[in-house]
Amino acid sequence: MARTPSNMLPLGTEAPDFSLHDTVSEQTLSLQELKGEKGTVIMFICNHCPFVIHVNPELARLGAEYQKRGIAFVAISSNDVENYPQDAPYLMTKVAKEAGYSFPYLYDQTQQVAKAYDAACTPDFYLFDEALKLVYRGQLDDSRPGNGLPLTGGDLRNAMEHLLTGKAIPKNQKPSIGCNIKWFSN
Repeated sequence: MARTPSNMLPLGTEAPDFSLHDTVSEQTLSLQELKGEKGTVIMFICNHCPFVIHVNPELARLGAEYQKRGIAFVAISSNDVENYPQDAPYLMTKVAKEAGYSFPYLYDQTQQVAKAYDAACTPDFYLFDEALKLVYRGQLDDSRPGNGLPLTGGDLRNAMEHLLTGKAIPKNQKPSIGCNIKWFSN
């Protein structure tokens, strides 16, 4: 299992705009349509990565809990599906349903969105405020496949709670660790 860390996009960065195909609703959705009233979580994930499979239950829980509180959740897969067919859009639809996602699971076919966000791994998490300014990027929590630590979503949950209550989000943020994004080979 490769262990690739997040690139840690600078805090304050404005969320790069996008319009992508949602494999759940079969519609093209834009960031402007998807953004939350109080914040937006954008996460780069995929179907086959063991790190993502490990956190899927918590992603579903967090989405269900925080969407009701005004924070939108958006999942994006940018992997090369030619060389990694298990990440194909029709399988993304299946994974979203099986995992209980209450949020869109978008397909970044050109990988331009992942590049715009400087995404490096799956899962890679970004929390933007109501003005789409980056306030948190990094890990979900310290749990990894096989390390025995409980899956809590603690780091991202803490950042969302701070955002919702108007408290300053700690600047000391740990990078996510996961499989590298499967870039097209040129």
